[in-house]
Amino acid sequence: MTFRERLRAGELLAGTWVKTPHPHVVEVLGLSPLDVLVLDAEHAPFDRVSLDACIMAARAAGEPVLIRPASSSHEHILNALDCGADGVIVPHVRSANEAREIVRACHYVPGGRGFAGSTRAAGYTTLGMAKHRDAARGVTVIAQIEDAEAIDAIEEIAAVEGVDALFIGRADLTISYAVADPDDPIVVAAVERVCAAGKSAGRAVGMFLGRVGDVPLWRDKGASLFVLQSDQDFLLQGAGRLHDAIKSVPD
Repeated sequence: MTFRERLRAGELLAGTWVKTPHPHVVEVLGLSPLDVLVLDAEHAPFDRVSLDACIMAARAAGEPVLIRPASSSHEHILNALDCGADGVIVPHVRSANEAREIVRACHYVPGGRGFAGSTRAAGYTTLGMAKHRDAARGVTVIAQIEDAEAIDAIEEIAAVEGVDALFIGRADLTISYAVADPDDPIVVAAVERVCAAGKSAGRAVGMFLGRVGDVPLWRDKGASLFVLQSDQDFLLQGAGRLHDAIKSVPD
């Protein structure tokens, strides 16, 4: 099964963020059992060249790779997909109209994704237009829900045809509701509402969590895609464990 098929089937999927724009990081993580890597071009210094190299590394490892683009613009989505990403997690989708626009940007439809047959996604001219257009129908389209306005419209967003999943950005929801804690009841209620809307519409639901121990709770409420921690976290935690192990040696 493809990543999109597994996502749409509600399979429990584990992924992590990649914040370092270098293919070696992706190459190493591609050796892990993680189900997907997400390159964070919204909050990390990825440009098109580094995205291209990191996507190439993921494909070489046979590792599904999603991109969180810098914005929902057609240009940013096009860059990710032409380089061969399996799909996108588009930030700050606030309305059904915005959801329809990101679906359009991901597909070869009038007013949608611009066509080029010379990209990695198109097999560098070897696929031909018909095969490439057919393959592009399998692009994974995920709308990130992280604004109070999106919660108000979540049932309409979830109903948009072509949206494969809703992804909850809990930190930005906390900011949007002007509260100080992601565990504030208003934020928890918003996350629950997204899960319910996804279940009602037959959409997968994903999220970032600060605590891996919370996964069973949200899995029980219908979430299935969990993108936790990052390459930076792994470096810091590994270094911390090494430090503690050395310092625990008696003099």
